[in-house]
Amino acid sequence: MKNYLQIVLFGCFMLLTCCTSDRMLTAEDVTEDFEEEEEEEVIPNAYKILSLGDSYTIGQSVCETCRFPEQLKDSLISIFPIEDTFSLSVIAQTGWTTTSLKNAIINENPANDHDLVTLLIGVNNQFQGRPFSLYEAEFPELVTTAITLAKNDKNNVIVVSIPDYAFTPFGQGTGNPTNTSLEIDQYNVFAESYCDAQNITFVNITDITRQGLTNTALVASDGLHPSELAYTRFVQRLLPIAVEKIE
Repeated sequence: MKNYLQIVLFGCFMLLTCCTSDRMLTAEDVTEDFEEEEEEEVIPNAYKILSLGDSYTIGQSVCETCRFPEQLKDSLISIFPIEDTFSLSVIAQTGWTTTSLKNAIINENPANDHDLVTLLIGVNNQFQGRPFSLYEAEFPELVTTAITLAKNDKNNVIVVSIPDYAFTPFGQGTGNPTNTSLEIDQYNVFAESYCDAQNITFVNITDITRQGLTNTALVASDGLHPSELAYTRFVQRLLPIAVEKIE
């Protein structure tokens, strides 16, 4: 009888132990699952892009989504997580010189919280025959403004070289195409040298536009400005740099 009671008591003890252990494991499993869910929670990023310039930035003679800032934004959207968002602001108009752009920025007073700022300016200084000294004075001021608008971080700025309209039907029929190219080179050399000295990213796209006479698909229907295809090629150079800056 004594042995029988011992066996019954031992069986009850083992049953109680197993049930308690099962309850403890279940609680631990729930805790682990909850922690895993917390780790998987994704916090989306909202990135802001600002593009400053003239007709080459506004995308004269191409659709709004064809211009290079829009193509760059769309390319970034396709690369970054789907939860992230990108907004684009453009301050640019056809015919703007460095002076025009400076005044427009003052009037619009954009916020200083952009994750990426692009700057492409100067062709109208050349085309309108403005003194080169004006560009030498105002281009650095615009770069400084771009940095301020890019969270005061020069690493968030990309300066884009001036396209060469001499390699378009319009350019061939206006003035001396050779002189046009030489003068645009002067502007680009100054801009690139300044950016190099200040450790600011400068991206050369001028050579793409100098294929405009041999590859007419690079020229828009107006015979002057870059086409959607040309802007796509701009973005192919800009995109890897933009990704690196934003990440």
